[in-house]
Amino acid sequence: MSRSAWGYVLVSGAALCWATIGIFYTFLVKGHGLPPLTVVAYRTWGAGLVLGLVLLLRGRKGLLVRREDVPLFLAYILVGIVLFYIVYMYAIIEVGVSVAVVLLYTSPAWVALIAHLVLREPMDRRILVALGCTWGGVLLVSRVLEYTLEPLNGWGLLLGLAAGLTYGLYSIFQKVIVRRYHPWTIQWYGLFWGGLVLMMLQPRDRVAVPLTRPDTYPWLLALMLISTLVPGLLYTTGVQWIPVSVASIIATLEPVAATVMGYVILGERLSPTQGLGGALILLAVWLLRPRGGEEGSHEQEQEEQQRGDGG
Repeated sequence: MSRSAWGYVLVSGAALCWATIGIFYTFLVKGHGLPPLTVVAYRTWGAGLVLGLVLLLRGRKGLLVRREDVPLFLAYILVGIVLFYIVYMYAIIEVGVSVAVVLLYTSPAWVALIAHLVLREPMDRRILVALGCTWGGVLLVSRVLEYTLEPLNGWGLLLGLAAGLTYGLYSIFQKVIVRRYHPWTIQWYGLFWGGLVLMMLQPRDRVAVPLTRPDTYPWLLALMLISTLVPGLLYTTGVQWIPVSVASIIATLEPVAATVMGYVILGERLSPTQGLGGALILLAVWLLRPRGGEEGSHEQEQEEQQRGDGG
């Protein structure tokens, strides 16, 4: 099989693995009664520990961060990992897997909006249409236009949108940092140190709860590996062999797969109107994919990474 074909397979596998996050969160929090923040902490720090062991076995050096890059790494860890993981997990609890993962994919629209307002990047017709599709999709998913049905949980809707925003910021931070450091190095810092922060945000007795519940070990291990570490490594490897524009489209398998899993495993359902809203958000993702020169720039960055690890 060619490298290009392997790229398709790896990115598709990453999307399918990410789609399981909501299932494992639901089983651990609602099924086994574990504290939500504790589940997030174990997911993050456990994956960081495993990745650290992998890096040691591979003999990776240069994990030190330059002093001038410390604020950027702190922002990446606190916003892109800690805050993102927290709001996404609570969004899943409040509105379910299917709706939460659809709202998560408002992230490209958030990135486009931030790039225009903060970085003064131009906003052409394609971006305006994509933004319209995104926010129109959010209105449909939230059910505020369905007068015969109860609107979506407002707090859950805000959490889902916050997940999209923080995921977008995660992507921005990572795009900047990856120019100087290897993707695996960046991921280790985010998972390991982000996990430590999450551990410190809660009382010790709450952190110790999973240790007294052996029945939760398989689910926690699956969340650490299948939903967190493995897809990150699959995606990082896959995007080296296929265009980033293609990878971003393949990644939209995640909300589709998550919705199917939510329906089959948890009995969740999207109304026809919500399904249309989800389709509009995915259309916006496709419209906001990198094009032309953007893709070439990404491939140049990948070549620079392959010539040597800047970390």
